[in-house]
Amino acid sequence: MFHTATAEEILEGKITDVYFSRTLKILKATGINPLVKAEFIAKSLPQGWKWAVFAGLEEVLHLLSRLPVKVRAMREGSVFYPYEPVMEIEGRYQDFCIYETAILGLICQASGIATKAARFKKLAEGRLVVSFGARRMHPILAPMIERNAFIGGCDGVAVVKSGEIIGEDPMGTMPHALIICMGSTVEALKAYDRVLPPEVKRVALIDTFLDEKFEAINVAEALGDKLFAVRLDTPSTRRGNFYRIIEEVRWELDLRGYRHVKIFVSGGIKEEDIPVLNPLVDAYGIGTSISNAPVIDYAMDIVEVEGKAIAKRSKWSGSKRVVKCKTCGQRSIIPYVQKDYKCSCDNEVEDLLIPVLEDGKLLIEKESPSEIRKRALKETEGLPLD
Repeated sequence: MFHTATAEEILEGKITDVYFSRTLKILKATGINPLVKAEFIAKSLPQGWKWAVFAGLEEVLHLLSRLPVKVRAMREGSVFYPYEPVMEIEGRYQDFCIYETAILGLICQASGIATKAARFKKLAEGRLVVSFGARRMHPILAPMIERNAFIGGCDGVAVVKSGEIIGEDPMGTMPHALIICMGSTVEALKAYDRVLPPEVKRVALIDTFLDEKFEAINVAEALGDKLFAVRLDTPSTRRGNFYRIIEEVRWELDLRGYRHVKIFVSGGIKEEDIPVLNPLVDAYGIGTSISNAPVIDYAMDIVEVEGKAIAKRSKWSGSKRVVKCKTCGQRSIIPYVQKDYKCSCDNEVEDLLIPVLEDGKLLIEKESPSEIRKRALKETEGLPLD
């Protein structure tokens, strides 16, 4: 038995903090069930991030689709900033109060992963970035992690089930285990080439037994033009100056006419490593840095009760619009009741919080992970990381 919740248990409201269960019991006993609006915002972002990518909406809508509620939300893959509501639920509080814990869990982790992936993709400046972090988390979570890594900006995922979910073939090279079982990197690569179909790129892992420089020469001479790339997953205890190791590999390959062979690196790569390695590296496998991304600390708060604006201390009361100027791109948070708002440049604005669900009916077309990823890439283009 795995120590996880089933989908049925989540839908039944069993994944809830106990005080919500007690609240529901009290409200039912006293006959109180107000019509409320509750918003989801993050007042700050982790690690000094200036912006984040909203993710997890598809699962939230699945959770809420059985309830008599209305939902406005930003589209999944949208960029947002601190204090901007990313979602609002309108309905009788008893109908959704026990789902607050699950809803927050769905968007907090998903958005953190998507944002971290977006940051790596921007830092890589067009180079391939693949999610390699599934093994660092509970296997139940692996497809969720890799879907959100993909929509945030990763070009591919490693896990078979994740590939099915995003509609893309999973990406991977070869493990050290294959080389150890066969006793030789070259023999493992030859078998890899002999057994696997030609559409699978021939990428040799070159840090198992020998120095990377000499192993790179060995595999290049063994496979020639068929070798697509070499991967360095050099452990930290042997890494020293990783840049210089990669530089030496590149030199030796180029010197012998193997300029076509690309260099792929993995193994504990962090954000600060990317700008240093970019001059030499063609692709990155990013594991723990993405799969263990800090969560976005959203909170859900009631901001309106029976049409009256009201909220706890430190929260802005009342339902809100988040708007963006169609011309200059300026963003503003304004009261929902303010319908005639124009940007300070006197041009029209568009609403970023849009109706997405009403009483179980989806009001927007379901988007593929690839479509969501395109939005995230477009919206993060040109944004500063610091």
